Amino acid sequence: MHISDGVLPVSVSIGSYAVSLGLTVWSARKTRSEEMPKLAVVTAAFFVASLIHIPFGPTSVHLIIPGLTGAILGPSAFLSIGLGLLLQSLLFQFGGLTALGANALMMGVPALACGWFFQAFKGSSPSRQALVGGLVGAGGTVLAALILAVLLVTGGEDFFGVAKLALAAHVPVIIIEGAVSALTIGFLARVKPALLLHGLEPAHGQAHG
Repeated sequence: MHISDGVLPVSVSIGSYAVSLGLTVWSARKTRSEEMPKLAVVTAAFFVASLIHIPFGPTSVHLIIPGLTGAILGPSAFLSIGLGLLLQSLLFQFGGLTALGANALMMGVPALACGWFFQAFKGSSPSRQALVGGLVGAGGTVLAALILAVLLVTGGEDFFGVAKLALAAHVPVIIIEGAVSALTIGFLARVKPALLLHGLEPAHGQAHG
């Protein structure tokens, strides 16, 4: 789902960088010092997940886990995804450096929305948290595909045509990410529920940055 260099107009790339930079600074300031190990682990998971390609017809798609990242990290998710995308771009040429801001918005904004949704509706029982976790896991990828379509429209593409293609190509990813997120959130809710609390909860420590 990464956008490559040269696909977007220069004005959109610059604007995306500016918005992403602002969200990255906000995300860093929302990240408490004691959350840094969790952020590092989830960033590594996001980085590795993108390397898992699923054959789909003549091409392949890969996991992106914005929903799961948002559910676990909350406001810190944008910082995590930005770091993961930067490493993917530098090490594997996934996406492009000029499109890094747009790619961060495409995956980071759904992660923030999913983090808010999860905290608002997760309830207290592990089964409900697993259900809501599955919803945000699937929903995060749907939102990312729609934002991809919006960004590509700026390059002259047809929104509905691109949106349908992006969603159709990621149907298996949406299903898998929903299942993986439900299982992961359900497991954490039973064995370590404190990991599902984040910056949207009342602060218990100092912010980073």
